[in-house]
Amino acid sequence: MDRSVGAVPVVVPAAADPGRLGAMLVYEIVMVALAAIRANVLRAVLTTLGIVIGVAAVITMVALGEGAQQRVESQIQRMGTNVLTVRPGQQFWGGVSRGDSNMSVEDAEALRDDSNGLLTVAPETSSRLQISYLRWNANNQVVGTWPEYFDMYNHALQVGRFFNQGEVQGRRRVAVLGYNIPTQLGETPAGALVGQTIQIRGIPFEVVGVLEEKGDAAWVRPDDQIFIPVSTALFRVFGGRDRISNIYAATPTPEQLDLAYGEIDRIMRREHRIRPGEDADFNIRNSADLLATFNETNQTFTLLLAGIAGVSLLVGGIGIMNIMLVSVTERTREIGVRKALGATPRAIMFQFMVEALFLCVLGGVLGVGAGFAAADVMTRVAAWDTVVAPEAVLAALGFSAAVGLFFGIWPAHRAARLDPIDALRYE
Repeated sequence: MDRSVGAVPVVVPAAADPGRLGAMLVYEIVMVALAAIRANVLRAVLTTLGIVIGVAAVITMVALGEGAQQRVESQIQRMGTNVLTVRPGQQFWGGVSRGDSNMSVEDAEALRDDSNGLLTVAPETSSRLQISYLRWNANNQVVGTWPEYFDMYNHALQVGRFFNQGEVQGRRRVAVLGYNIPTQLGETPAGALVGQTIQIRGIPFEVVGVLEEKGDAAWVRPDDQIFIPVSTALFRVFGGRDRISNIYAATPTPEQLDLAYGEIDRIMRREHRIRPGEDADFNIRNSADLLATFNETNQTFTLLLAGIAGVSLLVGGIGIMNIMLVSVTERTREIGVRKALGATPRAIMFQFMVEALFLCVLGGVLGVGAGFAAADVMTRVAAWDTVVAPEAVLAALGFSAAVGLFFGIWPAHRAARLDPIDALRYE
């Protein structure tokens, strides 16, 4: 049966169950704990605020990290997972760096011709230049390359055609525009520019095609680029320098990348007259390696941010312990009445543990809702990619419950140890 002391009912346990808490007794203790929380709603809300903020911060930070990781993964997928990038390395003479080495179109031709069909190769040279058409002007990245580049990176045409190898050999002034370029040059639809002449650095170029929308691809934006034959770029636009910035080499399948790596190293060493064992003056990069490096860095920062946010969970737990200690002091006489009526120390301890656990779990649930809301606001307002992982939600709820148990043990233990005689005398 129940009796009351003040606003909180008192549980009188069944005498026939001295050793363990029966199901009915557990139910009554939980109800009494919830009644005690309802009696001080404002204090309960303020107590759980630290937990709410901590859980929300953890979920938001993890969502930002997961969103960034998925975005980069999708970008690298669009770049191609079977592509190796060859870049100029450092030249050394007597242990002193002489700057970046040179790579030329001849290097790309050697890779294409001597790899026995294993590699699809495309050189690249690029620069930001002034683009004009009628009264419109823009400043965009102009990329000189081979036709193979478009297949390598899965570029599709919205209208028109790609330039061909004959136009590369003839140094023809033809251009393929990224998806956004026609809009920047004042022409919508894009097909209106095909066959028209634009100016690149004051040099006339015929537009032969416009690409479909590609979106971001890691650190480049193909939609804002203009593609021209590499020979035209080197000898007509960029000042006659036979120097390229990258060579892209694709294999039919990602499983052949290791074999391709060895082929590229062998051919490039031969072209640059580098003996076996000497340091190479070029670098070979794999997009999968870039993805792994980014994921490791991103995971480190995500854990760091989540750890910082988790500090507020500990602060919230300390606040709950403080409030529960105050509650034990305020309800000393009530505890004495319960013990006098037969309540065991275990029942008293269980009640206060339930109160602390309920406050933390409630704060965790509210924090999860706040975390979802914060992630959604960041996506809508700041256009940041966020992904709320179920694992992060479960971890945050589990941690908040653990905080409630950990910081509720001492107040509950203190309440259970109260002497009933001293408790009844307490004013």
